[in-house]
Amino acid sequence: MANIQIRKFQDEDAESVKEIFTFGMNEHLPSSFMHILKQPLTQMLLMCTFCALMASSKSFLLPILAVTLLLAGARQMIVHMFSSYIDTSLKNDLNNINEAYLKNLNSCFWVAESDGQVVGMVACLPAETTPECLELKRMSVRRSHRGMGIAKALCRTVADFTLDRGYAAVVLYTSVVQTDAQKLYEHMGYKKIREFAVPELIAKITNFTLFEYRLDLQQDGEKD
Repeated sequence: MANIQIRKFQDEDAESVKEIFTFGMNEHLPSSFMHILKQPLTQMLLMCTFCALMASSKSFLLPILAVTLLLAGARQMIVHMFSSYIDTSLKNDLNNINEAYLKNLNSCFWVAESDGQVVGMVACLPAETTPECLELKRMSVRRSHRGMGIAKALCRTVADFTLDRGYAAVVLYTSVVQTDAQKLYEHMGYKKIREFAVPELIAKITNFTLFEYRLDLQQDGEKD
């Protein structure tokens, strides 16, 4: 991992961090669209629409047009879902990383820098539902710098910080479509402990689930 430095976030990193996060999230649009297309409910809706219009219109053109419009609507729905998530994430913490992560002794935000360019990021803070754990958040690496061990280094940074602060484990959440992330976390020793549906109705209908992973660091589970 030549010329890569993992360091704490600085104010001048703000725009690069938001860019990496936004591009990273938008990369999941195609896989999310394919996930929805694979759902039995989606396939049944498309098939029923096609067959009903075929039978009533006696033409291929209208059914094909209707299915095309449904697919375009599904894609737009995914775009809206991801855009809303990105906007919420920026508002909640990425627009003010100092306030959200750096003022608390038990939270932090790091960037990976290569030749003066920010190419990756990760954060952690106390987990809301499991007070004995820190939660890994906002992990992302620029596509141009993947495969260089940066994500693994960022994961280790969070684990070392968690252990240093006396917490029992690291937890994180990732979605069903983020298969590369799941492979990385499992390679780093994380165990999948829970699967649950996103609260939004659209996500429930399309079976867009989240996975909770946990990396245990100490057996007694007590903070120093």
